Formats: sequence, structure tokens, C-alpha cells
Amino acid sequence: MQVLDTHDIDAHTLALGGWALQYEQLSSGQFSGHIHKVDLPELTLLREDTSMALRQRGHMNDSAYGFAMALRDTPDLFFNGQRVPAHAIMCGKGDDVDLITPPHFTLIAIVVQRSLLNPLWERMYHKPLASWLEKQLVLSTTEAKVNNLRELHLTMLDQTSAMAQWQTDPQALKQLRDDILMEWIEALPAQVDTSEVPTLERRKKLVDRACELMLTPSDEPLSILDVCSRMGTSRRKLNYSFQDVLGITPVKYLRTLRLNSVRRELRHAAPHATIQDIASHWGFWHLSQFAQDYKQLFGELPSTTLRQR
Repeated sequence: MQVLDTHDIDAHTLALGGWALQYEQLSSGQFSGHIHKVDLPELTLLREDTSMALRQRGHMNDSAYGFAMALRDTPDLFFNGQRVPAHAIMCGKGDDVDLITPPHFTLIAIVVQRSLLNPLWERMYHKPLASWLEKQLVLSTTEAKVNNLRELHLTMLDQTSAMAQWQTDPQALKQLRDDILMEWIEALPAQVDTSEVPTLERRKKLVDRACELMLTPSDEPLSILDVCSRMGTSRRKLNYSFQDVLGITPVKYLRTLRLNSVRRELRHAAPHATIQDIASHWGFWHLSQFAQDYKQLFGELPSTTLRQR
């Protein structure tokens, strides 16, 4: 069991433990987070609170599946390039996580091993695990099911935390684990349409390739026009794809990515490293404007970050 308050994005991701994730801060202010995590045999229960808008990318476990939702519906939530509507569940294999969350956001989720999910699925539906779970999908369900699941998930977190703390009968913990897993599964829709998946994957692939180019180490970081030229796409198409997949323009995202990269480098800088060297490496040539932009995003000057390394 883990209940933890955090005040640094990298420390927050490390605290999640065992998952290869990286968070980028997208909104202005000082980050704070809260993690409530209970590890049970072959299943993890999670509640995560974050104060800033973030992009969360990486993977949890190639043999695990995740099921997640917002504790409160929000219009500014994107999962794997799909805008998440009200009363929806995000689900899929844990080998590719990509989530855009708004400020003051709470996520509830379970991460379950295939070795537990597959036999339970077969017992419930008398057929193998659905093939669409190999993708990352947003599935709409009913308001009643979502509200019931939200309430039950929080209750189960508290109950399993108390039982784990006092080393209660493992069979009782197993029963609670199976109960919450069944509720998540039964909240999924009976029919899942995957016809739009190829289109979504192409659009997201374009955005991912652009992001990769944006972060390619170079003496002269690429501009958006450079990115478009290398990808053979128009600025209009790139802009449309970013808005559709991430809810942000490529220009703003490029600037935010670079500021996050500067912050990460400042936090791990060698003793002789200077702010000017690190900033210029990421394409910030005017130090006064850079310092202003940095403070606006992170709530502190770059010199403060450097001193805290």
C-alpha cells in the first residue's frame, strides 16, 4: 500500500513504481500530486490526483491491461489521441500509455495482469479475452454504471488499504480484488466498434513522429516549419492533428516540451553546467524571455531549480 503527496513531477512518476512513465507539465504553476496505490496479487488499485495539466506517456507492463476513468467528467481529457467524453472508460494493454489530463484532475484505475483477467473473462463470457483489449480505446457507458463504479472504487481503495495494513486474511483481500475487477469489466459496453481505430492510429502516428523530431538532440533545435518539411506534411495538417490528438497547437506544445526538457536537465545538471548552456541547447537564446517563460510555467526561476539539484 502507498499513500503519498508529491511536489515534483519526476518524483511523482518514480513513486508510481515499476512503470516506465514520463510526465510533461502543460499548464502554469507549481506541481503537486497525490498517489493512493494498493498492490494486490496480479492487480493494482490506483487513485492519482494532479494539480497541473499533464501529458503522461510510457508503458506499465506488457502483460497487463489498464482500465481507468476520471473521477469527475471533464471536456479536456485525451487518451491515445481520442477525446474522452462524459461517462467513458479508458482501457487497453499496458504497453503504450498516452494520456492528456487537465489541471486539478483525479484518475481512478486498475492495472490487472493477463493471467488474472483472462480466466475471469472466460468464466464471465464463455469466450476468450476480447481482441480489442490489445488496443487503447475509449468506451462509452452509462452514467449510472460510471457513478456506481467511481463510488465503489474509492470504497475498495479504503477497504483494501485498511486490510493490507493489518495483514487481514488473504482470502478476504482476494475476494475484494475479484469484486472490483468484475465491476470494472461489467461496466464495459456489450459491443465495441473498432472501425475508427486505423484512422486514429494514423493521426496519432503523425503526432508522435512530430514529437520525436521536436526532441531530437541538435545544435539547432527544429522549428515547426522544419518539422513539417522533414515529415512532408503541411503546417495546417500538423496543427489539425495536434489539436485533435492532444488538444494543443504544435507551436505551444513544442515550447512546453522544451521547457520541460530544460527543467529535467537542470534537476540533474553537472556542477559546472550553466543555465545559459542548458537553455541554448533547447533553443532558448534570449535568457530574460526564457526565464520569464520558465517561471510562468513552473512557478519558479530556473536558478531556483538549479540550486535544488
